[in-house]
Amino acid sequence: MAISEFGFISSLAARFAELPDGGFDRIGDDCTTIDIGGGESLVMSTDMLVEGIHFLREASSAYEVGCKSLLVNLSDVAAMGARPVATMLSLSLPSDAVAEWAEEFMRGYYDESKRWGTALAGGDTTSSRDAITVNVVAIGRMATADIKRRSDARVGDMICVSGKLGSSAAGLRDILNGDSTTVHARLHRRGNARIEEGAWLGLRPEVHAMMDISDGIASDMRHIMERSGVGAAIAIESVPTDTDIKTAVTGGEDYELLMTVAADECERLRRDYFERFASELYVIGRIVEPTDGGIEWLDRGRRIDVDWHGFEHY
Repeated sequence: MAISEFGFISSLAARFAELPDGGFDRIGDDCTTIDIGGGESLVMSTDMLVEGIHFLREASSAYEVGCKSLLVNLSDVAAMGARPVATMLSLSLPSDAVAEWAEEFMRGYYDESKRWGTALAGGDTTSSRDAITVNVVAIGRMATADIKRRSDARVGDMICVSGKLGSSAAGLRDILNGDSTTVHARLHRRGNARIEEGAWLGLRPEVHAMMDISDGIASDMRHIMERSGVGAAIAIESVPTDTDIKTAVTGGEDYELLMTVAADECERLRRDYFERFASELYVIGRIVEPTDGGIEWLDRGRRIDVDWHGFEHY
C-alpha cells in the first residue's frame, strides 16, 4: 500500500510514542530539544542528501555539495531560533568518489563550518556501490524559553517568510534543461540557510511558530497548521518570487524561514529586521480558525480553487 513521506513519519511517531522520551521532544518539529540546565537547551536534527535526489554529480561540484550538505542542516537549527555549535557527518562513497571528490567535498564542508563556527564532532564513513549519500546531524544551543516550535501559531498571527520562494526549484529546472549557469541554478547547487536571521528571530517574543521551507509552503505551512490546530489564508499576490506562483509555493529546498508573528507587533519586527539585515520579511497571509479545506489560497481577496502540494519523496 502506498504511503506518503509524512504519513510514514506519522506512523513512526505513533509507534514509538509508548517508549520513554528520555527528556527529548517527540517527533514533529525541525529539531528535537533537550534541557541541559541553566535555562538552556540543545537542539538537534539530522538530514540526508542522496545523489540523484538532492544533487547531480555532473551538475554540482563536490565543493558545492559539501557547502549545501552543511547549510541545509544548519537551517533546521536556525528554524528553532538557535545558534549552531557542532555537526556530525557520515558519508557513503563509491570507489570513484573516495579521493579527489571527497577532498573537495570536505573543503566545502570545512569552509562553511568555519564561517558559522561549528565543530565537526564525529561521524562515520562507509562504501557504496554507486550513489553518494551524505548524512549530517546538526546541533545548536539556545535559551529554552526562546525555542520556536511549529505548534506555537495563534489565530490572528501574520504569516511571514524571510525571502523569495521558488528559486531553488527554478534552478533545478534550469539544471535539468541543461543550463547550470543561471542564478537560480547556482543557488540550488550551493544551498541556502538563514542562520544569523534565525538566531535573531529566536530572541523575538512576537515570533510564535517558525520552521524552514524545505518542501514548499504548500506542504510546510500544513505542518504548522496541524501542530498548532489552526488554519491559514495565504494571498498569492504577496508571495515573493522570481518565478511563477505554483513553483513558488510548491518548489522545494528554498530554506527560507516561515513564521507566524503577533499581528500588532509585525510591522515593528519587519522594520527591526530590515535595519539588522538589510532584507525584507514578507507578509504573505494570516493564521485563521481551522477548517477542513487545508490552506485557503486567495488572489486579491478572492478564494481560488487549487490543490497545490509541495515536494514529496514517496
